[in-house]
Amino acid sequence: MEAELILAIAMFATTILALLAGYPVALTLGGVALLFGLIGVELGLVPLPILRNLPSRILGSMENQILIAVPLFVLMGVILERSKVAEDLLQSAGRLLAGVPGGLGYAVIIVGTLLAASTGIVGATVVTMTLIALPTMLRQGYDPKLATGTIAAAGTLGQIIPPSIVLILLADAISTANQSAASQSGQPANVVSVGDLFAGALLPGLLLVGFYLVFLFITTLLRPNSVASASPRHDLPPLPLLDLAISLGAPLLLILAVLGSILAGLASPTEAAAIGAGGALLLAGLRLGKERDEQRAVALITAGLVALPILGILANVTDLRLTRPDIPLTDMLLVALAALLCLLFLISLGAAAVILSKARQLRPAFNAGVQITSMVFLILIGASLFALVFRAYGGDHYVEAVLTGLPGGLWGALLITMIVMFVLGFFLDFIEIIFVVVPLVAPPLIILGADPVWIAILMALNLQTSFLTPPFGFALFYLRGAAPAEVRTLDIWKGAVPFILLQILVITVVIAVPAVATYLPQLLR
Repeated sequence: MEAELILAIAMFATTILALLAGYPVALTLGGVALLFGLIGVELGLVPLPILRNLPSRILGSMENQILIAVPLFVLMGVILERSKVAEDLLQSAGRLLAGVPGGLGYAVIIVGTLLAASTGIVGATVVTMTLIALPTMLRQGYDPKLATGTIAAAGTLGQIIPPSIVLILLADAISTANQSAASQSGQPANVVSVGDLFAGALLPGLLLVGFYLVFLFITTLLRPNSVASASPRHDLPPLPLLDLAISLGAPLLLILAVLGSILAGLASPTEAAAIGAGGALLLAGLRLGKERDEQRAVALITAGLVALPILGILANVTDLRLTRPDIPLTDMLLVALAALLCLLFLISLGAAAVILSKARQLRPAFNAGVQITSMVFLILIGASLFALVFRAYGGDHYVEAVLTGLPGGLWGALLITMIVMFVLGFFLDFIEIIFVVVPLVAPPLIILGADPVWIAILMALNLQTSFLTPPFGFALFYLRGAAPAEVRTLDIWKGAVPFILLQILVITVVIAVPAVATYLPQLLR
């Protein structure tokens, strides 16, 4: 037993050191696990059949219905990011709020929220917002600390605003941890779905956005010199209603369609992700088509965008199955209409794909989507092997014993868990933390009485705060790399501090009032 404990600790420590040394995450997880697995086999501590279970675990992960949604959501975000939809969003929001002191700051927060809900990719959002918004904010007289802090905070919203890739991966890890905790405690396990985490993250995410906006409002009152004054509206060209509908309304409707279909139970996460990817392709094609003056293609894509919500309505008010023995004439007509709308939607997707291909954006978007998805699943494979060997040494039982033995019960264990995850967030990406750390610490917390959804939302908020905290926050690194040279690194760090305090405030609210995270999931069940 003592040898197993020593090897389990050595295995975890070796992994952390290798990651800090800069070795690839997926290969480090798999390589260290394989090394310690072979050591365990030679010492007779790990049965060889345990290692032979890895292929079946990988196959099970590939067939996981939750994880199938990941490549589709990734593709949705990449297409929207590469087609400059984000740039149009920010420009339109900035022009709408031009008459408001600090209006561009509000626009950055609002657009950051929309991008978080549509892309969920923190790095891409921070870099995009920095390149588009920061030079304009500095020209308009914004304090560099306030400008960079606002952009970094808005960029990290992709960690908590649904639909988020973080929440999808976290839902899979928490669901598995919940089942493990139930089997250990002998209690029935409630299913934790992606929809539960989306619903649970909605109120904390909106609360955080509200705090950001209130902070900017207070700053404009107390320190008016740190923000731009209101720009005269007559100095700006009028914003056409059609352009406003395309740049702001269309992405908002897409987000509502994806998120609403999941929360209302009308579609699974995978089906909703497919809607999101298709809708993103249409929006990108519509934007690039207008830019390239492809009028016929724009008309086809517009028709496809109109057909999409009509199809959703038909699918929910009418039984469209053709396998019924007796189908009324009215239903047959509606089935025919649905078939025509599906055909129109497919044609519009083809038209959008052709436009993106002509603009040389289609292949890069697919390549980026494949690379990100491959990275996620390769880390998942490495983490599966790591968990397999770590559990063979009894490492999960040691972690459980430590957490359940801490003074203060659940609160003591939760405090230590949050501190450890916060520190690891300086050095590891959210994917590694979710696949490696969450399966170890979540079951003991659930056994101690914590709600799985509540734990997951706290972890997501915690990681978001870690990514924003200097000197190692990932969001600050992304911003520093894209910011102009005249912006000092110390200004970026100082600008993030008020938003970190707001993050901590929201975490405190969720800890003190768990219903903020658990009310909506319970209401929608």
